Amino acid sequence: MTVFFVGAGPGDPDLLTIKAAKVIEACPVCLYAGSLVPAEVVARAPEGARVMDTAPMTLDDTHAEILAAHAQGYDVARVHSGDPSLYGAIAEQVRRLEADGIPYEIIPGVPAYAAAAAALGQELTIPEIAQSVVLTRMSMKSTSMPDGETLENFARTGATLAIHLGVRAMREIERQLIPYYGSDCPAVVAYRVGWPDQKLIRGTLSDLREKVRDEKITRTALILVGPALGRVRDFRDSALYDPDRPHVLRPRATAR
Repeated sequence: MTVFFVGAGPGDPDLLTIKAAKVIEACPVCLYAGSLVPAEVVARAPEGARVMDTAPMTLDDTHAEILAAHAQGYDVARVHSGDPSLYGAIAEQVRRLEADGIPYEIIPGVPAYAAAAAALGQELTIPEIAQSVVLTRMSMKSTSMPDGETLENFARTGATLAIHLGVRAMREIERQLIPYYGSDCPAVVAYRVGWPDQKLIRGTLSDLREKVRDEKITRTALILVGPALGRVRDFRDSALYDPDRPHVLRPRATAR
């Protein structure tokens, strides 16, 4: 048997990859994060499958289910929201699987920051404006951040920031980022991207907190910050399609 860590994407069942859908449809055991994965995603599980919401379960509980499936030779779809590589808490699960000699495979999914950018209708990397995206989070009451991984350090780069688990720390985000980005820097809170009640709240570092408070958003939100999020129109085209810059797939510049 194999344990498949499946990235279910941000919420829209149509954003499942074909491979992810096929795995869920084939596995006789399906463990999913019910607070973040829509019921429509796991409704693909085969008739008679053991489908369990892991939200109220501990790591020991979920591993016990996997051990039971392993003993019966049943494949397991371990369904996570977004992409398993980002805050998916799969590392501790993988550690246990490897200790018990249980094979596993990871199937990527659409991450929240990519879905948010698509919903906003824009690119996060604009030539000469921002060419990097930093995926980070606020520590709050969860696991502390490693030394050096601070918002101030990331802000010094001027990159587009995608901040997870931070909607309850908007004041602190303002305090740390305004000295580097300025109070009028564009910022967005993307709430439940891909779900029917999705909200995209645009603002600046100085006024976004108040807008979020008015919407009573306290969880399940991603914060994007950076100059690339503005209605930027004054930037040069990338060199990718520049006729004066041939490359290996376009060895000769196109005649004008």
